[in-house]
Amino acid sequence: MKKSFLFLGVVALAFTMVVDGIAAERSQTLKVYNWADYIDMDNVLDKFPAWYKEQTGEDVEVVYQTFDINESMLTQIEVGQEDYDVICPSEYIIERMLRENLLLPINKDFGNTPDYTANVAPFVVEKFQEMAPNENVKVSDYAVGYMWGTTGILYNPNFVSEQEVQSWECILNPKFENHIFMKDAFRDIYSVMVLYAYRDAIAKGEVDKDDLVANLTPERIQRVEEILLQAKNNIAGWEVDFGKEEMTKGKAWMNVSWSGDAQWAIDEAQTVGLDLKYIVPQEGSNVWFDGWCIPKYAKNTKAASYFINYMCMSQNAIKNMEEIGYVSVIATPEIMEWANDAEANEQTVDLTYFFGEDADSIHANPVFYPDASVIARCALMHDCADKTEDMLSMWNRVKGDNLTSSKIWIILGVLGVIAIMVITHALNVRRQNALRNKKRKSHRR
Repeated sequence: MKKSFLFLGVVALAFTMVVDGIAAERSQTLKVYNWADYIDMDNVLDKFPAWYKEQTGEDVEVVYQTFDINESMLTQIEVGQEDYDVICPSEYIIERMLRENLLLPINKDFGNTPDYTANVAPFVVEKFQEMAPNENVKVSDYAVGYMWGTTGILYNPNFVSEQEVQSWECILNPKFENHIFMKDAFRDIYSVMVLYAYRDAIAKGEVDKDDLVANLTPERIQRVEEILLQAKNNIAGWEVDFGKEEMTKGKAWMNVSWSGDAQWAIDEAQTVGLDLKYIVPQEGSNVWFDGWCIPKYAKNTKAASYFINYMCMSQNAIKNMEEIGYVSVIATPEIMEWANDAEANEQTVDLTYFFGEDADSIHANPVFYPDASVIARCALMHDCADKTEDMLSMWNRVKGDNLTSSKIWIILGVLGVIAIMVITHALNVRRQNALRNKKRKSHRR
């Protein structure tokens, strides 16, 4: 009996040592889950452990993993209960995670380290607050912005005039049949098309643009579906990433695009002498955000909070922007100086909404930093919540087979050739079998 108790004691002690060892190891590990190609690996991410050691005196190792879509990231946490410490979801996923209590508060007590999260533009903080599930939730306690932008139209001036893309009506223009690439993202497309569908009501003050985008109704979904179905012959393809490359090759005339992708395409196209343009149509668009959060099952919330703070430092924001080509939410004087480049940008934009009253005439790239007049026409995209199934059904009906008459004839022609080849092959096989049988019969005789 004593030996049994001794054995159980040894097992318990060993188990405790293993658990303590795992806990100690985990307290020195920061698990970051981010979009692919969405951070400066060498100059920002890899230098975090040394910075963290300077601030806290503690060691930390970064385990960095990437995801390709918001939903796969959410599934890892919601279903798999993965213990990632920091994640970078988009606004509608942040909204959903807040509603479902899947986020932990960010501890902004950094001791002697400044609170760099205060560098986030008030404009962004206000937009984030629109994600709150109720008036008692302060979203900035749970999510800090990272990058942001708009959705608009990337177009090739060789085929499309600036006047033709002033309105979202351009996607209905028969001139562009089979020449438009559309984002395969139903929330993004709905949020811009609903503004177009109700443009007259918005102009008359009968409906608010933010309400249109935030509150989905069967009538609104149906009106957007009708518009997209009318545009179907113009859609050459539904894409998430390859549309910008098709534009740089001159294979598409127009691409409904995110501003960061648009700027990438503009830069790439210039290397081959192609001058692409980007515009947010007059009816408005959505303004989107990605932000840093600490998910419910995080194990190292201290390092996670410090990491989020570290990402809000001006110098790190600049390094990340230069590396990935998207726009940081940080609005410090250093960022404004970086953005204000008269040599690269002849015209000026009003960025008072972002940098403050001294930014009414800044030589900034309007793709990255839209003028205040453009932002005034944009609304925040939201989670579809209980209307998600309705939206998915609408999207599936819209996409369908996406076959134009010309495509149908091509496919029928290919199928005809295949049918002839199959029949010919079958006849040859039958003929060869007949010859073999004849030879066998002759041999038997």
